[in-house]
Amino acid sequence: MIIGSHVAMKAPKMLVGSAQEAHSYGANAMMIFTGAPQNTRRKDTSEMKIEEGKKLLEEYGINNIIGHAPYIINLGNTVKPQNLQFGIEFMQGEIKRCDALGIQALSFHPGAHLGKGPDVALKQIAEAMDEIIDENQNVSIAIETMAGKGTEVGTSIEQIAQIFDHCQKNDKLSVTIDTCHMSDAGYDIKNDFDGVLNEFDHILGIGKISVVHLNDSKNEQGSHKDRHDDIGFGTIGFDALNYVAHHPQLEQVPKIMETPYVKKDENDKKGVPAFKEEIDMLRSQQFDPEMKNKLMAK
Repeated sequence: MIIGSHVAMKAPKMLVGSAQEAHSYGANAMMIFTGAPQNTRRKDTSEMKIEEGKKLLEEYGINNIIGHAPYIINLGNTVKPQNLQFGIEFMQGEIKRCDALGIQALSFHPGAHLGKGPDVALKQIAEAMDEIIDENQNVSIAIETMAGKGTEVGTSIEQIAQIFDHCQKNDKLSVTIDTCHMSDAGYDIKNDFDGVLNEFDHILGIGKISVVHLNDSKNEQGSHKDRHDDIGFGTIGFDALNYVAHHPQLEQVPKIMETPYVKKDENDKKGVPAFKEEIDMLRSQQFDPEMKNKLMAK
């Protein structure tokens, strides 16, 4: 099982710190943002301690590095076309950063149509991808399945297939399937993941899946809300997520958790990550309902 979580990459340690954090969780994969997810300010790769970080990653046996593009890039915005060129240029730079860092797949939220309708947005996203993609790049842009809050696009397998269909350079595209997002979008991850996977295979092909975001959900199936929960503590449940984590058809696909930090109470603003405990549960394939309490007692 290839398993890990989102980890920080921040000064002064940068990639070195990311490797150390992932190792502390017992992970053999990790996901990083090249900068803050809420903005597009980025350090030069010369400041990211890449060579030292790569040596540590090799030492720790962490062979799968996933990236995530910032949330605020919206290539589907046809309401303000003047913003599109900025998004394209940022993503071109992001590809260079990913290749320098050794990131194999870049999870990417496709965007929102803002009232113009999904078909228009999906076509514009695909056309933007043709401008963004360098045929010599190593990183795959992994379009993420979305929950459907607001006017988000990419909320169905068919919508993501539209991006592929309109994009001429789609050999550099892949897909991130997010279990929380797909459940919130209406797919039955809990009871029929094989059915969901078969549908994906029929429309796009399982080989297009380069990342799984393994997250439980705080909401019922079809809620379109996108609120992650810790593994086994949400509406999808441990058994279903453990099944996804160990699925034989996804054996070589990295599973990345973006689960919330565990907090003592509503006044606890920071909390602590449960990634090590979640990885341990998935490796043993045994759910511990007392996991959060034990974590808080440490």
